[in-house]
Amino acid sequence: MVTALNPLSTTSLLASLGTFGVFLVMFAETGLLIGFFLPGDSLLFSAGLLCTGTVSHAAHLSLPLVILAAAGGALLGAQTGFYIGRAGGRPLLQRTRNRYLRTGAERSARLLDRYGYWKAIVLARFIPVVRTVLNPLAGALDVPTRTFTLWQVVGGLIWSAGVTLAGYTLGSAIP
Repeated sequence: MVTALNPLSTTSLLASLGTFGVFLVMFAETGLLIGFFLPGDSLLFSAGLLCTGTVSHAAHLSLPLVILAAAGGALLGAQTGFYIGRAGGRPLLQRTRNRYLRTGAERSARLLDRYGYWKAIVLARFIPVVRTVLNPLAGALDVPTRTFTLWQVVGGLIWSAGVTLAGYTLGSAIP
């Protein structure tokens, strides 16, 4: 029996696509604005669980490959989102008549200035919708490329490896 891939189900994604699915979801969630609905945190945690030998599941994944795929997807996705925002975000914000979008961008710029780029970029990784929106917004608000890249790499590695290792640790501890 063939079942359709459900992009909202971690089980379906991991069983169908394995490690490549981890890469795709991380890239789409952090780089493409359409990825906000994808199960990033739960996918990383579940993938970590499936890397242990204690979980009885059809898919068994390699921990180093999952961490590499997760980090690669998260880092490449965030950088792609940043460049999308850099290329199209500022003109979009200048042309829009939507006062909520304009007000939200102005508020975001003030918060970035007030709390600093590093806090916003690193901590955004741990908040589901924010990690999708922040990257293109940072590009549109002219965050320096070097600053963005440094802090998105730090945040991306901590988030992707940390959540995956948390799942692996739990899976290893509970038979």
